Amino acid sequence: MSKHEWFIRMIIFFMGIIVMSLGISLIIEANLGVSAWDVLHIGLYKTLGLTVGTWSQIVGIVVIAVSYLMDKKILGVGTVLNMVFVGWFLDLFLYLLPTMKMIIPQIMFLFLGIIFMGMGSGMYITSKLGPGPRDGLMLVLSDRFHWGIGKIKTMMEMIALLIGWILGGPVFIGTVIASVMIGPVMQFFIHLFNVRINKEREKLV
Repeated sequence: MSKHEWFIRMIIFFMGIIVMSLGISLIIEANLGVSAWDVLHIGLYKTLGLTVGTWSQIVGIVVIAVSYLMDKKILGVGTVLNMVFVGWFLDLFLYLLPTMKMIIPQIMFLFLGIIFMGMGSGMYITSKLGPGPRDGLMLVLSDRFHWGIGKIKTMMEMIALLIGWILGGPVFIGTVIASVMIGPVMQFFIHLFNVRINKEREKLV
């Protein structure tokens, strides 16, 4: 990989991290329920203190450790950067954004958050600098137990959701909507960005 390509990938990666973190924050501040992992992060925050972003980082560290113990592979740089910077940007946006209390702004925040979260995820995945901690564990578990990625992802999110709910994390209609919509939105943007990147490469050939 040339230095120029590495630089471009890093820009796409960090733009994706920022946009995804904004999307997560919008969903949280919509106050209609959050996605499964954020139910866990918020549940831990409500029970033990610290911040939502800090718990995102701590959970990420635990997930990375489990992945390494199971697979013994060196982590991609994107996996570590994802874990660190999503937590930082998440706390920043949660500090800046207001919590919505009326239904129309709540719905707007929820759907904007889903779009931004899917877009940001698509961007950082397209950069190919390594999966996020949770996606990395999903791939390791799928390879170890020879189960489909969809099955592993569902099981992981259900466990995170259950633990988070027990700890007081917000589970509501937004949780269901986010769980159903984020995957297809992310897949749309992955395809869109891959097509764009391939076109740019063809121009350089």
